[in-house]
Amino acid sequence: MTQMSSSSRTVTVSDAGKRPRVVGRSRYRIMSNIGLGILIFIALFPVLWLVYTSFRSDADIIGNPTSLIPTTITFENYITTWNGTNHPKLLLNSLITSTITVVVSLTLATLAAYSLSRAKFRGKGIVYITYLAVRIVPGVLLLFPLYILIQQLGLLDTHFALVITYITFTLPAALWFMKGFFDSIPVDLENAARVDGCSRMGALFRIVIPLVRPGLAASAVLIAIESWNDVLFALMLTSSDASRTWPVGLRLLIGDFQLPWGQLAAATVLSIIPVVIGFTLVGKAMVAGLTAGGVKD
Repeated sequence: MTQMSSSSRTVTVSDAGKRPRVVGRSRYRIMSNIGLGILIFIALFPVLWLVYTSFRSDADIIGNPTSLIPTTITFENYITTWNGTNHPKLLLNSLITSTITVVVSLTLATLAAYSLSRAKFRGKGIVYITYLAVRIVPGVLLLFPLYILIQQLGLLDTHFALVITYITFTLPAALWFMKGFFDSIPVDLENAARVDGCSRMGALFRIVIPLVRPGLAASAVLIAIESWNDVLFALMLTSSDASRTWPVGLRLLIGDFQLPWGQLAAATVLSIIPVVIGFTLVGKAMVAGLTAGGVKD
């Protein structure tokens, strides 16, 4: 009897010890979910308000700027932006410029980063630091030198003027990013491929590149975002809708005596759609690239 009673007491005590732990964990999860929900709301609220504003009339926006219940819901802002302005052409210009910038920057950065990661030569550190120094310099300090260079080359008001300018700033960042991925790939994999008869470039494209695809995706997204959202160089190096990008188009919508809030919101929403589509296609690969190396196997 004594044995049974002592064992029952032990079970009771252990159960009593587990209950506070379970309750504490559930409370922690609830508080974590609440905090996460608040952060998500804070991050998404400006975007949601932007979309909400794009469906309101200018009279409603000016008369009741903070109203949560609009007097009317209209698609007039989108219709006017799409049919009454050159915004579709500007979006196409941004798409062309960003695509060329991503392809050229990623190709040059991949080859350069692979060389810096694998080759051994004198002055390697100086070359690497020089690339990073270009990235550290504020872009506004290079505005006039780049403008003079583009003018001398006869490329003003062209897509290539923006591509050359964007590559100047995106290439060092992509090189630094890709070098970290190449450094994490064991050299023995390439040596084994070369023993089997593969060339240096063959080992790069057949062995190394498939292993660094997350890094390529992350670098491509970062380059595309920087070139897609630029307004300073696009405003200085372009003068017509043949090469202007969408941020410049938004700037030109603002007149001296008018500020079309609804049309600006609609144009911004239309400009966000390609970015959302791009993130949907490469979002997982980008997250994998940004978090690579964060967990040690």
